[in-house]
Amino acid sequence: MGPYLGKTVLVTGGAGFLGSYLCERLLGEGHEVICVDNYFTGRKENIAHLLGNPYFEVIRHDITFPLYLEVDEIYNLACPASPVHYQFDPVQTTKTSVHGSINMLGLARRVKAKIFQASTSEVYGDPEVHPQSESYWGRVNPAGIRACYDEGKRCAETLFFDYHRMHGIDIKIARIFNTYGPRMHPDDGRVVSNFIMQALKGKPLTVYGNGAQTRSFCYVDDMIEGFLKVMNSEKGFTGPVNLGNCNEITIGELAQRVLDITGSNSEIVYKPLPQDDPRRRRPDTTLAKDKLGWEPVADIEKGLRATVEYFEQLLKYG
Repeated sequence: MGPYLGKTVLVTGGAGFLGSYLCERLLGEGHEVICVDNYFTGRKENIAHLLGNPYFEVIRHDITFPLYLEVDEIYNLACPASPVHYQFDPVQTTKTSVHGSINMLGLARRVKAKIFQASTSEVYGDPEVHPQSESYWGRVNPAGIRACYDEGKRCAETLFFDYHRMHGIDIKIARIFNTYGPRMHPDDGRVVSNFIMQALKGKPLTVYGNGAQTRSFCYVDDMIEGFLKVMNSEKGFTGPVNLGNCNEITIGELAQRVLDITGSNSEIVYKPLPQDDPRRRRPDTTLAKDKLGWEPVADIEKGLRATVEYFEQLLKYG
């Protein structure tokens, strides 16, 4: 057996929805992958199929505590990302973004690793500018119920840039817009998983507000491709860079599509809009196209069908 030529890559939040796909992809490209997760929202089922790979290692760890490893690259994905999960323990959510970033940046500094931060479209808050470009500073309520996540992620970006300026760390920051696909957590409270689970169980589909608010949904395969393009971009390109789909869809239209795909007879019920819920969300992805040659290719119809199939299997076999 010849010498091992791949990189050693740390993925925090590696058992989560996006993290598990990233671990899979990195292993496929010949790298050694260390997956770190505390399983607050990550699921062992997401990575069970990778455990037999000799180049895959799993560590149960909370990144709000320091971690000492020797790695070449770090993807920092650890943080609950849906309102129902990040509002469960908001202080811990903020600590994950802030203390977690400090710990991962400290590790990157010590071992001279390149580090990627999974930031979010939530840094734009409930935006006054549409679509949202990276130059927009956002409109976030710092005292609201979503602030633990929104402001935590904003502070994480601040820390990444300050470590970059002070210590010359090679940083890469991606702002992720609504992503969906198989392996989403069934109880994460996000609109795609909510609608699909409600439709499959024959329960009413819960639409908050009048259903006219919009989102732009990006399929998981496209998002992971974006992660790799950001990480492998030219030295000196730090981001932040928006990753997401430009095709805007109303929540009401999404509900109808899910009903059509599942063949469910569920009705649609309307409830009050939660505090600080963004009315419109669509990324300006000009920078990603120009700098990375990246744009999503997956069709929402095919993506939703694959996601529905996953949840059908989940309900069937548990």
